[in-house]
Amino acid sequence: MKPICRLFFAALVAAALSLPALAQDAGEHDPAAAAKAFPKAPYSPYAGRNFPTRPLFGDTHLHTSFSMDAGAFGARVGPRDAYRLARGEEITSSSGQPVKLSRPLDWLVVADHSDNMGFFPDLFAGKPEILADPIGRKWYDLIKSGKGGEAAIEIIVAFSQGTFPKDLMYFPGTRAYKGAWKETIDAAEKYNEPGRFTAFIGYEWTSNTGGNNLHRNIVFRDNGDKAIQVEPFTVYPPYGSDNPADLWKWMDAYEKKTGGSVLAIPHNGNLSNGLMFPMVEAFGKKLDRAYAETRAKWERLYETTQTKGTGESHPYLSPNDEFADFELWDKGNLDGSVAKKKEMLEFEYARAALKNGLKLEQQLGVNPYKFGMIGSTDAHTGLAAVEEDNFFGKTTPQEPGPERLTATFVNNKKSGITIRDWEVGASGYAAVWATENTREAIWDAMERRETYATTGPRMIVRFFGGWDFEAKDANDRMPARIGYAKGVPMGGDLKKAPAGKAPVFLAAALKDPIGANLDRIQIVKGWMDAKGELHEKVFDVAWSDGRKPDPKSGKLPSVGNTVDVANATWTNSIGAPELIAVWKDPGFDPAQRAFYYARVIEIPTPRWTAYDAARFGTKPLPGTRMTITERAYTSPIWYTP
Repeated sequence: MKPICRLFFAALVAAALSLPALAQDAGEHDPAAAAKAFPKAPYSPYAGRNFPTRPLFGDTHLHTSFSMDAGAFGARVGPRDAYRLARGEEITSSSGQPVKLSRPLDWLVVADHSDNMGFFPDLFAGKPEILADPIGRKWYDLIKSGKGGEAAIEIIVAFSQGTFPKDLMYFPGTRAYKGAWKETIDAAEKYNEPGRFTAFIGYEWTSNTGGNNLHRNIVFRDNGDKAIQVEPFTVYPPYGSDNPADLWKWMDAYEKKTGGSVLAIPHNGNLSNGLMFPMVEAFGKKLDRAYAETRAKWERLYETTQTKGTGESHPYLSPNDEFADFELWDKGNLDGSVAKKKEMLEFEYARAALKNGLKLEQQLGVNPYKFGMIGSTDAHTGLAAVEEDNFFGKTTPQEPGPERLTATFVNNKKSGITIRDWEVGASGYAAVWATENTREAIWDAMERRETYATTGPRMIVRFFGGWDFEAKDANDRMPARIGYAKGVPMGGDLKKAPAGKAPVFLAAALKDPIGANLDRIQIVKGWMDAKGELHEKVFDVAWSDGRKPDPKSGKLPSVGNTVDVANATWTNSIGAPELIAVWKDPGFDPAQRAFYYARVIEIPTPRWTAYDAARFGTKPLPGTRMTITERAYTSPIWYTP
């Protein structure tokens, strides 16, 4: 179908319609319900709206000085200042630099590690009980002598390998732990301002056995009166476990005890060394329907991009996808103790997991990997600052300075794995289509998967699926109203294909108002055929500049590149500010399970490394990436026969 590009700023910003928040998901399209929800329109197209009018941008994964590794790296920014920065205030970073976001975020989750919460402030203060332990004394001396990064790596490795001294553990139930959790809650309560800024209560559960990252970020829908009734679930026994199934039990117990609601968001799986999305067994137990149902219930979203790499797909898994080689971290696990093997990749990346979920659904009756997409920072600085020209790093030693372009982040001498600071990415944020800026509304939108991931820019993206969209729908000034009336939004389901019909999708994107133009919109399809084999294909559905696909290969020519690397600038003389298209699946088989999601690609722009080279005059190391094509990934829409 021929792509259609139109101006539709008002359609996305002023008329982006949504159904009322649902408890579980975006639902299936019901023509009768749609007719009831969208009766004959009044003269004013804006009257009677009770739906989202814009996406709300935030971060589900920010660490402060309360996380033991962040603190050891040098973070002194606590939860309160983290919220202040996210709300739009200027603060001072841990390296003493003034920092402010280009625009406030709409919401934030401070997600400090649950294990040893509150340990670092006492270590830094030289608490006698900690200094009495020789390891505690060593870490204290390293930090005080300016070698906090070395201490942080030792702490991470000790935790990963199960050698963290038990006498130094701050377990739940201790006074210090209770105090740290209370302050976490109090900070969120103080800066939560319904209608203006949402400060979520949360934490990160940090399963990392053997250095294989299976972390989850826990987000509470509730206020402090419920969250204070429990303490976070941890990893170290006897109070915790490294098995996600035990975390889900804790979540269930919390909801039953308080009447509240929580969800878990898995950390980008690229550092799990093949453990994030199992197909046969997990923690020695064969996957069964109960596992699939439980995981699908608690883990509605997946962190697709962050500072430690992007995990949508990989060239090894998607060799025909020209955009798959993007900000990859594929050398090993979290602490670099075990090198990556190619056979691990299938069980770490989002697209492969979405495909494998179709197969598990056929086998078990439930799809455990039916997740929506988000991005977040995983910054350990207390600073949700991941714009390319305003990137304050992953950890405090990586805050702006002339050294970080050539510095080393990970250097595991046993495995030989080395990761340079320049490989850290300035990514990402989560965009949520919520009815209002409150804990309840944003959490409900997350639960129904009406979300998308961005690698940093705040482009506006809509994606709908149905059976009755027409080419003319892309010409309407309010495509969102048509989208909800005729179909389901990102995160939704299509079932029972009408006879002779194939799914049709309405995809629309608007550039970040202060960012780069758009190159193209793509729709990624994954499906399982009658033999149980899995497939994928990427379709260009809307693009800029009147380019013509190659008649033989079907490949769209490059949009071009205006980046002046030496001066870290670019121009919007290529690309388009807005793109929209209606696209019908040309290879649809109503008997085959499938999913579809939209990927929006920007024109090339300077990467943070280019800005640093220009500002500090530092010569980049060979191989340093200096440009980037930022992007967004929507939650999928699934088709189930």
